[in-house]
Amino acid sequence: MDNEENKQRNSSFESIDILITRWRNGTLNEILDDWRWIFSYSLRYKGVIAFYLILGILSTTLALVASVAGKYIIDIITGYDVARLWIVIAVMVGSGVFSLVFNSIISRITVKLSIDINNDIQSDIFGKIVDADWMEINKYSNGDVLNRFTGDIGTVSGNAINWLPSIIIAVYQFVATFFVIFHYDKVMAILAFASAPFMLLVSRVVISKQREYNKKVREMSSKVMTFEVETFYNLDTIKSFGITEQYGRKLKWWQQAFKKISLDYNLFTIKTNIYMSVVGMLVGFAAFGYCLWLLWTHAITFGTMTLFLQQRGALSGAFKRVLGIIPSFLSSSVSAHRIRELVQLPKEVHVPRSSELDAYVNEGFAIQLRGVDFAYISDKKVLTSSDLVARPGEIVAIIGPSGEGKTTLLRMILGLIRPQQGDAVIRTASGGVEIPMNADVRHLFSYVPQGNTILSGTIAENMRMAKEDATDQQIEEALRIAKAWDFVGPMPDGINSRIGERGRGFSEGQTQRLAIARAVLRDAPVMLLDEATSALDVTTEREVLRNIIQQKPNKTIIVTTHRPTVLSMCERVYRVVDTKVTELDETQSARMAIDF
Repeated sequence: MDNEENKQRNSSFESIDILITRWRNGTLNEILDDWRWIFSYSLRYKGVIAFYLILGILSTTLALVASVAGKYIIDIITGYDVARLWIVIAVMVGSGVFSLVFNSIISRITVKLSIDINNDIQSDIFGKIVDADWMEINKYSNGDVLNRFTGDIGTVSGNAINWLPSIIIAVYQFVATFFVIFHYDKVMAILAFASAPFMLLVSRVVISKQREYNKKVREMSSKVMTFEVETFYNLDTIKSFGITEQYGRKLKWWQQAFKKISLDYNLFTIKTNIYMSVVGMLVGFAAFGYCLWLLWTHAITFGTMTLFLQQRGALSGAFKRVLGIIPSFLSSSVSAHRIRELVQLPKEVHVPRSSELDAYVNEGFAIQLRGVDFAYISDKKVLTSSDLVARPGEIVAIIGPSGEGKTTLLRMILGLIRPQQGDAVIRTASGGVEIPMNADVRHLFSYVPQGNTILSGTIAENMRMAKEDATDQQIEEALRIAKAWDFVGPMPDGINSRIGERGRGFSEGQTQRLAIARAVLRDAPVMLLDEATSALDVTTEREVLRNIIQQKPNKTIIVTTHRPTVLSMCERVYRVVDTKVTELDETQSARMAIDF
């Protein structure tokens, strides 16, 4: 009996305990709700599931027929009945072949359905995640969301199709096998039935200790993985400090710690396996001894004895499979619950009237915040009674100390967050149409956030994120406007040159110009630049901003910056400090530029 069997037994008992606890405290309905959600996807394939179930029952039946046929062949060979030899051989071979074919078909169907349902769930969930309210989805880490989207959906899809058929087939196999043995000998049937639960009951003694070791191994494995991920992510920093040898020593320390706990667990598992194997042999010897006694007394044939011993193992295996399905049932419920948490998040605000703005794209749009209040945490205001306006053809700057709310203003303008008081609106240049900021007006914006937003791939692939059908000529023009063609043009592969992960192979200033070019290519009437020119020299910065305005004179540009060169090009400058947004006059703007 190996380590995996021990884990399965222990997991089965823990799962039963969980189900009993849930039933007692009245929370079992949560599990049932999760499974009703899973079955909403399973029902899309009910016809195939029914076919899968029929094949499974047929395969199990034919396997039993083959075993019984094997008994008769043995009896024939040992001289009890030679008249039906070829008929029995034909039945045995035919049953085996059909069982093999059915099992192969079932395996194929299971994999196909698992992939289909995984794709269905991911397609549905993806749309709901990306449309979730920004504040709500950001309560979850990116790693957690990704783990739910891949790992949890994988768990659900793996069990959504085969869970019910598997338990029906396992129960059918258990009952059918029991009655086959019972038909030949009642005592042997009871003995075969008793051996499986007896083994499981004995194994409960070691559950708590095994859980403790299992937990320690998982925790240590997570710590080692965290160390490795952080090391590779910060490899540039580690190299720059010249501490690679130090990190090599740290890795060896973590490896030794993991080795110790793993070997302790292994020793415990070996001792447990020896104990359980001894118990298993005793039960097996009891069944074998009883069969020998029946054979000695001529109560059964040698073929019947072989059938007994073979089906005793099959009965025990079927019993384990029935119990083994319970952990999968609970695991899928937990995964489904984690997925449903994301699905049930509040959605972004959509205003159907937003489409009215599309007719005014060429004349441009004004952005206005009127008396807005906002707080990420209820008792800690980020913005208070703040106003801002930016009109077509203007460059408007937002300045202020780090962490005072500049990026928050841009998020509000993009409709990612909503003011708790006041209004954030986009309106036509003439003022004829005014719409609250929401997800449906976001296509009117180009946005260059802080940090490196360049992805691995080619330059062209990065550009076409903003405009999927952009031609090579349009990409080149955008690169020229952003002063990125200066370094892209001379490259042997031009716009098809590859960019490494996180923009590797390019300087910070070059990646900023590529990000600006991408926003230019989108050609939206409103452009938001969040510290997007911080790595550019003064001359390049001014040229880029002039090029953008000249490309489309009615474009509205809002920048967050500390650079005095940008402020001198702005029609208006707003300062964010102590939760207030204040418009500065020309004298104040010049003075604040020097201060910042």
